[in-house]
Amino acid sequence: MKVALIGATGFVGSALLAEALTRGHQVTALVSRPEKLAARSGLTALKTDALDSGSLSAQLRGHEAVISAFSGHAQTEIFNYYLRGIRSIIDATKAAGVPRLLVVGGAASLEVAPGVKLLDTPEFPAQWKETAAGALEALKLLRAEEVLDWTFLSPSAHLEPGKRSGKFRLGTDQLLVDAEGNSRISLEDYAVAMIDELEQPAHSRKRFTVGY
Repeated sequence: MKVALIGATGFVGSALLAEALTRGHQVTALVSRPEKLAARSGLTALKTDALDSGSLSAQLRGHEAVISAFSGHAQTEIFNYYLRGIRSIIDATKAAGVPRLLVVGGAASLEVAPGVKLLDTPEFPAQWKETAAGALEALKLLRAEEVLDWTFLSPSAHLEPGKRSGKFRLGTDQLLVDAEGNSRISLEDYAVAMIDELEQPAHSRKRFTVGY
């Protein structure tokens, strides 16, 4: 499959890139610094500005799907920067005529109790609140989208490098926890779940989550 991956050198994007290439997909990595990516079979790296919807749409044209691992973590105004970016990506995907958009989401918008999001709990780390609020707004934008076939994948509360087991559970809008009460997923298994969804769509116009 010919896939455009926005943010392919980031924390999550790097894992998505590795998983997609391992499975034989043709990936166009749209990044701010393409020189950071070593040449690999199936990989084309292009310099992009995700906030420039016009030029981005030209780069997306001809792909079968777009995966957005866009992040504002390194910016001073994380929330506003991320919202500008996700709006640009949504607009560019539609303008390019790409039929599917898969978005890397956050765990904070998941419910820990009926009507209570992880973001709203006292334990939620303050340093992640802007990022979490941005991801929540992105989900709201997608849910209001009337044209695009989108999917939003939220990880568990703890997303860290680990092992690729291929063994995990999927859920919808509730935070997944294991038998010990921990909510976690490895970066590698998150990537497996996302590329599984790319290959065999099961959550069209929906959010889902993955965890152990």
